[in-house]
Amino acid sequence: MRLHIGNKNYSSWSFRPWIAMKAKGVAFEEVLTPFDDEGGNPKFREFSPTGKVPTLVDGDLTVWESLAILEYLAERFPDAGFWPADRAARAHARAVANEMHGGFSALRSACPMNMRRDIRPIAVSDGVRKDVARIETLWADCLKTYGGPFLFADFSNADAMFAPVVNRLEKYALSDHPAVIAYSEAMKSHPAWIEWRDAALAESWIVPADEA
Repeated sequence: MRLHIGNKNYSSWSFRPWIAMKAKGVAFEEVLTPFDDEGGNPKFREFSPTGKVPTLVDGDLTVWESLAILEYLAERFPDAGFWPADRAARAHARAVANEMHGGFSALRSACPMNMRRDIRPIAVSDGVRKDVARIETLWADCLKTYGGPFLFADFSNADAMFAPVVNRLEKYALSDHPAVIAYSEAMKSHPAWIEWRDAALAESWIVPADEA
């Protein structure tokens, strides 16, 4: 099984299946192809039908799009706990993951994931503030309902989908909500997070398009 990813410092979509696979103990070969100055790379077309990362290759099967990869992994490894075991919790987790996949565009656009960025605020729009407020509510509700430390108690695909948001809220100093602080500490102390972060900090590539 091979996972094609982009730069660990910037590639939020690559981070999602990578951290999920690491957290769940799924063995895979990592293939990193760095972005060019425009935040893409023509070489992505060699393994991805969309020319984007991440892309998972499992034998003759190619799966692209982060959430599709996470769903495939849940089916491929049904005992790994990629989704909560309880049906109601699982439905909730899928709703949360899909909300992240299709939403929060203002936050994603204004505040790119950047592991090596110093913590400092920037001027943000009302749209970004609205996104942050929704994330605060969502995380607080999940932690209260399921008891933490992750959104559905144990690490799941929902956490993988929100992993880059943890970085964004921290690096752009966007929230001091207690739920954000508690959840961020749990995520940042996970061994998989630490492994990705350390590798990201060791990278030398600079992509101006992803430097807010």
